[in-house]
Amino acid sequence: MTTSDSALKRVVVTGMGALTPIGNTLSDYWDGLLAGRNGIGPITLFDASRHDSRIAGEVRGFDPQDYMERKEAKRMDRFAQFAVAASKQALADADFVINDLNAEQVGIVIGTGIGGLKVMEDQQEVYLNRGPSRCSPFMVPMMIANMAAGLTAIQIGAKGPNNCTVTACAAGSNAIGDAFRLVQRGYAQAMICGGTEAAVTPLSFAGFASARALSTRNDDPDHACRPFDRDRDGFVMGEGSGILLLEELEHALSRGAKIYGEIVGYGMTCDAYHITSPVPGGEGASRAIQLAMKDAGVKPADVSYINAHGTSTPANDSTETAAIKTALGDQAYNVAISSTKSMTGHLLGGSGGIEAVAAMMAIAHDRVPPTINLENPDPACDLDYIPNQSREHTVDVALSNSFGFGGHNVTLVFRKFQSAG
Repeated sequence: MTTSDSALKRVVVTGMGALTPIGNTLSDYWDGLLAGRNGIGPITLFDASRHDSRIAGEVRGFDPQDYMERKEAKRMDRFAQFAVAASKQALADADFVINDLNAEQVGIVIGTGIGGLKVMEDQQEVYLNRGPSRCSPFMVPMMIANMAAGLTAIQIGAKGPNNCTVTACAAGSNAIGDAFRLVQRGYAQAMICGGTEAAVTPLSFAGFASARALSTRNDDPDHACRPFDRDRDGFVMGEGSGILLLEELEHALSRGAKIYGEIVGYGMTCDAYHITSPVPGGEGASRAIQLAMKDAGVKPADVSYINAHGTSTPANDSTETAAIKTALGDQAYNVAISSTKSMTGHLLGGSGGIEAVAAMMAIAHDRVPPTINLENPDPACDLDYIPNQSREHTVDVALSNSFGFGGHNVTLVFRKFQSAG
């Protein structure tokens, strides 16, 4: 049963999970953010000695068998393992049990930018060196992007709407926004949503480095990712997954769920300009912010915090700054803004997931994480980016921005929960 626009459901966040370069649980991730912990270091997942960029934000100490059987884990690429693990964390955090009575009302939307690239690379080697007959029969189902959502459903028994967004670095945020719409309009009572990525691989680094997108500050990984700083030289790749459990408000209240906050707005646009570069001035990003605020019914003066896309690339950071100024006007100078990518690196399609988690935790705890390594601000980036130290700050409304190759722009709006009436 769906609802009319006049009877849209309220949607709340009741559980979260996170696997990141600075922590493998929600609490460890949040503690790492507040501490300004650097998750960037030399690559250990492959021999990067021939690469121009040899640093990344890796998920360390992750054992998939903590979340699934060994046989199942061997049939999943790392990006899908991350999604399953973070989804199970979110369900446990929400104390939400899927059973025969509610399975058809629980859905999944998990985004990824690339999917199972490591499996593809490995199987190409098998094909070239040992022949086509030796390729794994699991290659395709391990590689394809939708398997993060599909395998998570198999693991937890969710039989409701199931989808995968593949909009580059906006994929995780698109997934959350699309899941929000499904609950809001009555297609599901609860949705598991977010992003996942595991693209720290030789081919991925070769491609991004050839595009001159990656930082080459290999001798100083602690300071390599420096959003909004004039000395930034490119983004640093990260990996991991961030997952939210969204619930229809009445359903959450009926089971006595804890509520972190409410998701209230979703805006998306396209630059229609260039395959990798944002449109100068950030017109597309600005429209996404404005559409999300309109959807949420909030004004610029209501916005307390923005988790910026903030990639540490010359083009993004100044363009996003301009977009925020256009969307919020003079209020832009009063809003606390940070790029948590400064600590985690850029998770590509997974970034929107962990950054939505950060925005939601900021609301829940009235504390905002910093932008580390902001030592010499770019004159074109002149807003309050919370340099180097977290800050106590009342957060009633938070935005989370994600922008992807191809011109995809997404903004999500979260709000502190207030009971009806």
